[in-house]
Amino acid sequence: MFGHSNEPFSLSRDVTAVIIPVGEEVMLREGTSGFITQALGGSFTIYVEGNLFHVSGSNADALGKEPVPPPQIPDNATDTDIEAVIWEQLKTCYDPEIPVDIVNLGLIYRCEITPLGNGQRSVSVDMTLTAPGCGMGDVLVADAREKIEIIPTIADVVVELVFDPPWNVGLMSDEARLQTGLM
Repeated sequence: MFGHSNEPFSLSRDVTAVIIPVGEEVMLREGTSGFITQALGGSFTIYVEGNLFHVSGSNADALGKEPVPPPQIPDNATDTDIEAVIWEQLKTCYDPEIPVDIVNLGLIYRCEITPLGNGQRSVSVDMTLTAPGCGMGDVLVADAREKIEIIPTIADVVVELVFDPPWNVGLMSDEARLQTGLM
């Protein structure tokens, strides 16, 4: 596996984590120790007693890390400005097993912004997975939703998993294909 730092940690408090690749939520107890194997986009993949877990960025403090602050937006941001910020945020969502973000993996099919008329916006995203049975699907959806929800002026976010058209390597950016050796 690439991009591993294997930085040791010991949890400073109880934390909710998701087992990779099963996608089941578990509670890891204060004092649990292991290694941070991937720290990309503000969320973490950790290794504890032979298992990998995904820990969301909102729990960074439990690993002794700084939580990632919400993105800055310009005053009087337009829908176009907000859409650019959404795409940048989605580029901070990583497949827990492949150190490539979901945008460069080609997993985002649609991103639509609906102004709500009160300065707030609703966002609808269609995304897919590299494999339909991937247990991490719900984790990636939740990660994408959390990353969009923290953007100022976003009132509501719907991230939907779709499998039509099915994902294929051709949807990956050239950069992602180079990084994973699929070029």
